[in-house]
Amino acid sequence: MLWGRWLPLKNGTKAPRPKPRQLTLSELIVENSLQQSVCFACFTRLVGLPTIPAMYRFFLTLCIGTSTLGIGLLAGELKIEGRVAFVEGPAWRSDGNVFFTDIENNRIMRKDPTGKVHVFRHPSGKANGLAFDGEGRLHACEGHREGGNRRVTRTESDGSITVLTDRYEGKRYNSPNDLIIDEKGRIYFTDPRYGGHDGPHPVEQFDDDGNAIEGVYRIDTDGSVTRIIDHEAQRPNGIAISAGGKYLIVADNHNGPEPDGQRMLLRFDLKNDGSVDLASRKVLYDWEKERGPDGIAIGPDGHIYATAGLNFASSLEAASEHLSGVYVVSIEGERLDMIPVPEDMITNCTFGGEDGRTLFITAGAKLWSVVIK
Repeated sequence: MLWGRWLPLKNGTKAPRPKPRQLTLSELIVENSLQQSVCFACFTRLVGLPTIPAMYRFFLTLCIGTSTLGIGLLAGELKIEGRVAFVEGPAWRSDGNVFFTDIENNRIMRKDPTGKVHVFRHPSGKANGLAFDGEGRLHACEGHREGGNRRVTRTESDGSITVLTDRYEGKRYNSPNDLIIDEKGRIYFTDPRYGGHDGPHPVEQFDDDGNAIEGVYRIDTDGSVTRIIDHEAQRPNGIAISAGGKYLIVADNHNGPEPDGQRMLLRFDLKNDGSVDLASRKVLYDWEKERGPDGIAIGPDGHIYATAGLNFASSLEAASEHLSGVYVVSIEGERLDMIPVPEDMITNCTFGGEDGRTLFITAGAKLWSVVIK
């Protein structure tokens, strides 16, 4: 892939690295603020990565470059847009503001057009994925960890919070993760559970056989909620709707602790009434034993941009064929490109900018951007 001096090939041989790309390495490694250190420490303890000093030694020896076919061909230079503790859920607003979540500090952040970063909402209910509707109102999936509300909300123009749903059939959601809004104003959101089904906030969604349901739901404009996917995805995370509204794309990222979890990009036919044809389920791309897709977005070219991969193997996931970056996959399932990002915990992405071709990426403690060619 892209890290180190050599490119491993399928047959086990190695090819020399291409010429390094112009990125200021110091910009990537010196942001050793207390918040970032806390974030990395929590993450390394969670997934069993090397200690903080070991990770920084790794970054100091990186060779970041352009590459041969399939690595970063569609993108320009990667830039850092902002830094907090642990970032997720970027959402672009038409006035030039970019919103994203700082999960560990329980905040929603806003980066204004001048580059300054502000706190938009605190506490956020452990907000994760964000999305704006046609009226410019911010919608948020709020998770389950300490301080989390396990619900989907909308921030009104006056700043008040409207709870769209916090239960399905009387039972609390697992941990609403990410969402997308279609042209008719219907909201689709994923409800996985990472970190186990028990604990102080146990899973309440089960099928008739007692199996936990980590599903996908739709909120209609009248406020009614329908579960449209239950077991067709093991642990749905990112979600998107293809150009023209023909397909619902779901990032299925089951990273354990149970064995044989799926790490796939799935496609379902999306009907006019907002339901999906479950029989149409198609695996577009499979990360197999490596870190699978997290947040996803549809680009101006109609392709799927999926955040995935690791630079360090963990106790749950390998790191060999799929390093940390944004994987560009066609709507038919062909991998077209990979935009490398020098952070292990890459989480989500969205498109914005004046021409809609700037990809904003949340990874580690930073908000990044890159212009898509």
